[in-house]
Amino acid sequence: GFTGLLDTYSGAAAAYSLRQLSSAYSGSAIKVRRSSDNAEQDIAFVNNELDTASLETFAGAGDAFVTTWYDQSGNGRNATQATASSQPKIVSSGSTILDGGKAAVQFDGTDDHIDTGTQIGLANTGSIYAVSSIDNTSNFRAHFANSYADDIWVGAVLNTTRLQIWTNNQNSDGGSGVFTLNTPFLASYFMKSGTNGHKIYVNNSIYLTSSETFTIPNPTTTNGAIGRDEEKADYEFSGKMQEILFFADNTDTNNSGINTNINDFYSIY
Repeated sequence: GFTGLLDTYSGAAAAYSLRQLSSAYSGSAIKVRRSSDNAEQDIAFVNNELDTASLETFAGAGDAFVTTWYDQSGNGRNATQATASSQPKIVSSGSTILDGGKAAVQFDGTDDHIDTGTQIGLANTGSIYAVSSIDNTSNFRAHFANSYADDIWVGAVLNTTRLQIWTNNQNSDGGSGVFTLNTPFLASYFMKSGTNGHKIYVNNSIYLTSSETFTIPNPTTTNGAIGRDEEKADYEFSGKMQEILFFADNTDTNNSGINTNINDFYSIY
């Protein structure tokens, strides 16, 4: 009887979440490393949510860090982080990290990120949905980036509570105050080549509609990352993230439905 977001809205290029997104997906949510002995284990879903009981049993009294965030789109585009110091945390001193009462992955804002490789190419059009909270804005905070200048970069702007899209060395951002620190919000980024190519929604309300003409490249020359600009090795995300979805087309027409599905689970707005 379960119907996931991706059952209703198909065609995701990659989909990472701590909830189950598709009835066809039978894999785990994440793989984690525990601090006590560096052993690793896959953590699956129970009742379509992350199995936090198994996660905490595995972690014991220590911490646990995400080494793999599995792609639920069916495209096998798993995001990984092999360097221990750069792995974001999901268990702290034996307890699952939560945001809004739901499990969350915590990025330290210094070097934490998860690599997606070069396989997420949003050529000509693309949509990115990110469920997160940001805990400080002392640097640019990337939800996702291939390259700040040449490819695709989406996230928060330095020292402000603004959000921004960069594509092919052209940027769009709106006014400050669009999100509140340490408060979960849903950002929907829409990109397409041509006039009025960029849009950003926050909590299902329009925040930005660009008036410029943009070219959306196909990011194939630089690696991509959740929570970092891989080309610059900078702009690390600082805060908690629960879900990030990529569509290779512009899903603006489905935006309200996708936002509603996300909000029904996370109770963001």
